[in-house]
Amino acid sequence: MSIIRNSITGAAILLASAVATQAKEFRLGLITPPPHIWTKAAEAFGADLAEASDGAHSVTVFPARQLGNEAEMLQQLQTGALDMAFMTVAEVSNRAPDFGALYAPYLANDIAHAGRILRSETAKGMLAQLPAKTGVVGTGYGMAGLRQIVTRGEVNSVEDLSGLKLRITPFEPILDFYNAIGAAPTPMPLPAVYDALANGQVDAIDMDAELIWVLKYYEHADTVVQSNHMMFPMVGLVSARVWAGLSEEDRALIGDLMAQHVDSTIDTYVEKEQIWLDQIKDTGRTYKIVDASFFSDAISSWNEIWSQRSTMLADLRDAAAATAQE
Repeated sequence: MSIIRNSITGAAILLASAVATQAKEFRLGLITPPPHIWTKAAEAFGADLAEASDGAHSVTVFPARQLGNEAEMLQQLQTGALDMAFMTVAEVSNRAPDFGALYAPYLANDIAHAGRILRSETAKGMLAQLPAKTGVVGTGYGMAGLRQIVTRGEVNSVEDLSGLKLRITPFEPILDFYNAIGAAPTPMPLPAVYDALANGQVDAIDMDAELIWVLKYYEHADTVVQSNHMMFPMVGLVSARVWAGLSEEDRALIGDLMAQHVDSTIDTYVEKEQIWLDQIKDTGRTYKIVDASFFSDAISSWNEIWSQRSTMLADLRDAAAATAQE
């Protein structure tokens, strides 16, 4: 009996040890502030993962660049020092140039069309490139709103943007766009933008409607140009090193739940984008609505550059055409 009892006890210890080994507290980083839609989606993902795993897994969310900027967080993901991130595709495109095609000017007709492009099989198929090129696993796309322009001065034509110090997110596709316009694109992290616009460190900013409204960037603006010139995708990422150590069941669980929550941001932006734009318009700032013709030759210049850098530009334009009327 003692032998049987000892065997049972030993098996129980081994089982408990295996469960403890598989259980994990994941760390997830973002650059967005706590009230941001991406941060809320990350927190909801963590709550659902804890529930679905019966408490075996948990996620601690680190918003507002607590773990560094996106370049630093991507490096941490590559080494396995960071488990997960919700990250702009901008940083990914710096290492996997095909993703730069997602920023093609006027690829999307409107915010809902942007969502359909990101949900297309063409866009989702691009995620297969990430493990080899960036050391991360992409679970799915989310997004922020379409890009708009806020300036301290009057803007009546694209020539009025020439020479302006214009805040951008630091990545090649948007840098090339504003260089083509003749502006002076100025990379700057989000926490510095409000004061920089207030004190004249920058003359203008490239930003989505949510942050223009919620972070009150309009307070130091003379003109808001609703251009909708570029979409701004986000991607849910897991360190490839961390992913390799997960069981097949955990990969399926984590991958599916993360994909659901990053995808949920698309519906939120589709629902709220016009509300934010209307609120910005009601602030009394000069408000101009422009289309692709406003940017003159800048768009064709961008297309010429990126047709050489990304093999996916033509395929994404086909996907955009196929989803334009859905």
